[in-house]
Amino acid sequence: MSNRITIEELQSYLWDSAVLLRTHIDAGAYKQYIFPLLFFKRICDVYDEETALAVQEFGQDAAEFDEREIHTFVVPKGYHWNDVRAVSENVGVAIVGAFREIEKANSEKLTGIFGDGAWTNKKRLSDRLLKDLLEHFSTKTLSIANCPEDELGQGYEYLIKKFADDSGHTAQEFYTNRTVVHLMTEMLKPEPKESIYDPTCGSAGMLISAIAYLKEHNREWRNVAVYGQEINALTAAIGRMNLFLHGIGEFSIVNDDTLAAPAFIENGRLRQFDLVLANPPYSISQWDRAAFESDKYGRNFLGVPPQGRADYAFIQHILASLKPNTGRCAILLPHGVLFRNEESGMREKLVRSDLLECVIGLAANLFYNSPMEACILICRTNKAPDRRGRILFINAVNEVERRNAQSWLEERHIQKIAAAYQDYETVEGFSKAATIQEIEGNNFSLSIPLYVRTAAKEASGDARSVQEHYDGWLAASEGMRAEYVKLNVLLEKETDR
Repeated sequence: MSNRITIEELQSYLWDSAVLLRTHIDAGAYKQYIFPLLFFKRICDVYDEETALAVQEFGQDAAEFDEREIHTFVVPKGYHWNDVRAVSENVGVAIVGAFREIEKANSEKLTGIFGDGAWTNKKRLSDRLLKDLLEHFSTKTLSIANCPEDELGQGYEYLIKKFADDSGHTAQEFYTNRTVVHLMTEMLKPEPKESIYDPTCGSAGMLISAIAYLKEHNREWRNVAVYGQEINALTAAIGRMNLFLHGIGEFSIVNDDTLAAPAFIENGRLRQFDLVLANPPYSISQWDRAAFESDKYGRNFLGVPPQGRADYAFIQHILASLKPNTGRCAILLPHGVLFRNEESGMREKLVRSDLLECVIGLAANLFYNSPMEACILICRTNKAPDRRGRILFINAVNEVERRNAQSWLEERHIQKIAAAYQDYETVEGFSKAATIQEIEGNNFSLSIPLYVRTAAKEASGDARSVQEHYDGWLAASEGMRAEYVKLNVLLEKETDR
């Protein structure tokens, strides 16, 4: 019998499970225990639901069927949620045992998905605490009838955000502000039958956003191929669970280092995709620069980034992963990639390649525990004829809503930015379609204030952030240097006459 769970009930139910862990483990570790238990409960409740439906349709003969014919996931006998719930001692051992047996029975899809949490450490997780968690989760039946996939997926996303809020410094590695992700998806507009890739996928929020876009527009989404890679094992497992709980059954998420060991290879070359969404880790210094210098996949076609900043390594990996005719990407990056001197050569090659279509400057404080501003680079392998030889700059630093130390983009902000990108025209104080020649005149700097002149501030005060002041100063400095170079060229020509 269906007992439909409302979104509000689901959110309260999920968050209350985390509250039970407070004072026992650090907030940053909640996800290591709550997500696997939630996924275990969902698998078992859906297994029971599928069994009941099969018996209803085929009678008791259903018991003789191959389990894989009627079940999404097999739950081996003795390792069901109810079996674990009945254990009163060494509960952690029982949980781990069930996890491993379910992974083994569904090895093609679930190997390693439950992670390696310290379930048997009784100093951290006593039998009493684990029993309390199991009893709490047992208060609701997470069948599809009670909690459809999209709704459970929303609840899971809510929990990811809550963990990000609670854990602060650890948040960004698995959670990107979903309103920014929505913007990126809106710009790229996924299509049915396309392949979608995120090389640093975290909890798979960007991949899910692309599928959600298709659902919202009543487009076919089940024939979309979804791929991701994530270096952190726990985060990769969370991403896989997230996709399953959103009802996305066909995907490939690989736990490995994208720069050192790219997972998706075809005939010795990087696999190419229609659409790439990514938020690479910002300016990492711990990476194998020497190996990248002689990269066998040719991902150094713009150059080799400095050891202290791998941003352009990720950019080149993504560009090399785009299909030649339909490939397009949106990459969320630190502002520095637009103007840092040590990357100027790579930036020039990027501009001259005419792959870069749009540069969007975002507001500060959109990222957890960080006041930094970021930018989005949109690239396309086959730009429309009227966009070739041009790059659109959008200054969206004022397109933001702030409340209680939180910042986000509202739908009006997203639509304004997306409309500017769609029109690809100059809007005073907001956007500018600059030619490659103009950018060359600025020494190939992509610093947005060089191209989009913002309106003068009111006399009552200057509300610009430190980053905006810095960008403005750097833009003026680079502009002066460019004019100085031009002046010298003119003087040399006059001297030669």
